[in-house]
Amino acid sequence: MTLPAAAPAGAAPAQASPSQTLSRGIRALEILAAAPGPLTIAELADAMGVHRSVAYRILRTLEDHSLLVRDDAGRVQPGPGLAVLARGVSRNLQTAALPELTHLANTLDMTAFVAVWDHHDCITLVTVEPRHSGATVAQHPGTRHPINAGAPGIAIQSALTEAEWDRLNTGVPYRTEAGEARRKGYSASHDEVIAGVSSLAAPVRVPGGRPAALAVVYIRSSHAPETVGAALAESAARIERQLA
Repeated sequence: MTLPAAAPAGAAPAQASPSQTLSRGIRALEILAAAPGPLTIAELADAMGVHRSVAYRILRTLEDHSLLVRDDAGRVQPGPGLAVLARGVSRNLQTAALPELTHLANTLDMTAFVAVWDHHDCITLVTVEPRHSGATVAQHPGTRHPINAGAPGIAIQSALTEAEWDRLNTGVPYRTEAGEARRKGYSASHDEVIAGVSSLAAPVRVPGGRPAALAVVYIRSSHAPETVGAALAESAARIERQLA
């Protein structure tokens, strides 16, 4: 029997090819999470770009693990298993941030949230809406937007110097606003992610991990931006002390 030739000394190991089935399953969950409501199997298959029989086999596996559920009409939507997995994502950050988010939301009368850095995007990790307000901007966990748009992304960049950012080779330019936010302790944006909506954010430095952002979104407010920015910076500092 002929054995395969050994790799030359010092050569990098061959990169394993990605699993197409796993990739499709993850893509199915991403589509369901972003959809405004339950989808039929045909709709999901079309969105995934696969035959309905392929989508059905993937869905059966995800259903077995409670990652999705089907209603009486056979439409599919995210299942309770995803909530169990989500609780483990940045667990320490979520635990430290939740009291601060609740305080900010109710004292500022704004939706408060934590955004984390994922490749070229910001993703909302956890959010709290004010208790006694009838008109607030919704910011659902899992919502994503480009990191180079909006106050959260600027705040995340501001946790690093421009030289540090460039060394990461992200392919995303360092915004000039990040330098200003680094000096002030918070960033601001308007009309960048959602038309007519403003956002303020402060960076949260996570030991051993990528920086995150503590942010609020609003349409109008009786609070001066400087007051809100200072409150965010103070809350972010308290979160960092909890994580240290």
